[in-house]
Amino acid sequence: MTAEVMAQEETQTAEVVSVAEPQKEEKVAGENVEPKESPLDEKKPKTVEKSSSYKEESNFLSDLKELERKALIEFKSKLEEAILGGILFEKEEPKKEASAENEAEEKNEAEEKEEGKNVEVEEKDVCLWGVPLLPSKGAEGIDVVLLKFLRAREFRVSDAFEMLKKTLKWRKESNIDSLVDEEFASDLASAAYMSGVDHEGHPVCYNIFGAFESEELYQKTFGTEEKRSEFLRWRCQMMEKGIQKLNLKPGGVSSLLQINDLKNSPGISNKELRVATKQTVAILQDNYPEMVAKNIFINVPFWYYALNALLSPFLTQRTKSKIVVARPNKVTETLTKYIPIEEIPVQYGGFKREDDVEFSSQDGAVSEIILKAGSTATVEIPALEVGKSVCWDLTVLGWEVSYKEEFVPSDEGSYTVIVQKGKKMGSQEGPVRNTFRNNEAGKVVLTIENNTNKKKRVLYRYKATKSSF
Repeated sequence: MTAEVMAQEETQTAEVVSVAEPQKEEKVAGENVEPKESPLDEKKPKTVEKSSSYKEESNFLSDLKELERKALIEFKSKLEEAILGGILFEKEEPKKEASAENEAEEKNEAEEKEEGKNVEVEEKDVCLWGVPLLPSKGAEGIDVVLLKFLRAREFRVSDAFEMLKKTLKWRKESNIDSLVDEEFASDLASAAYMSGVDHEGHPVCYNIFGAFESEELYQKTFGTEEKRSEFLRWRCQMMEKGIQKLNLKPGGVSSLLQINDLKNSPGISNKELRVATKQTVAILQDNYPEMVAKNIFINVPFWYYALNALLSPFLTQRTKSKIVVARPNKVTETLTKYIPIEEIPVQYGGFKREDDVEFSSQDGAVSEIILKAGSTATVEIPALEVGKSVCWDLTVLGWEVSYKEEFVPSDEGSYTVIVQKGKKMGSQEGPVRNTFRNNEAGKVVLTIENNTNKKKRVLYRYKATKSSF
């Protein structure tokens, strides 16, 4: 996209950059200190701010540290031995005491041994998330899957192996492999959905806790233990569907990005929600290790911090390190660090709209202006062909600027057309989308005036389409 951005003569020049291919950011995630800019730095293109610790750890054997490689080799050896020995699902049995019942139990041993043969065959074919777990089969994704368990247990092989066995046992007993095909109440569809990908290609899952503000849905979901169990299965189904979008191979995207929207969420005074939340955290942490790249909580109310204190003892340090928190006035700014603005839903300040007929993923990159304090910038969108409609999206992170839209004809004798009168945009304004059809050659001019003492980030895109009339 090559729209010309002009600064007014009495103001500083605005910088225009593409946000299609953001570069690595050197500052530590969560750090609020901005580096000082030299005059030379100011002339350089800037890119969308991202978390420097966000990149997934490598799953290539050659990239592992020596201790990590040794742990992976040992883990595979233990797993191979357990599968071939038919003891992967072996149950720990209490010591038998001499009793009359022992005789009857011994009579069944022959039958159990016969059943054991079938179990051995079943164990040799055991898979996790579509990846065969028998190391000697050489499945391409075996290292990726096993490294998730090792990292979750800080490369303690015995602990990782126990974790894997418990996960496989839980999946077998809960029939998780067929969970994706189960049907749940349609009401829950509003509580979570998958939408788009982030800068690194991670599929994004949105969890909408405000859906449970409805007392009817709250009771239908959490009212009884049976209903909470159903909710947990549904939540696991969301994870399984998300995992199907991953590429569990070295170099592939092997984790999800979770967005947890707490706007209008029932508070921690609701016992049923507290119980369900603790159960969900436990199940996901114990059985889906390293499946979440970041857990971003947005529209966070004050009671969240009390809930966090309640759950914190149950979270591993590694899980805690992946949590990002954003108050309501920082939602869009936080999300753009991780997700392209065109992939962020419009209700969160992004450009993505459901069933969008104007823009598609093939409509080009979004551009960015770094608008300095006290400066004014204009975005000029050419409209030279008569009868074409021009459509644009524009947003300013945090807004608090003045904004107007005009059509300026190429013929100096023609009048400028006001598309949108100038107005002060508040901090909670959503993104602007507008369309203009020209009857003569000219250009659409979008003017952003920043009278604050802070620099602003302006993100925009546009396209021209042939008018249908």
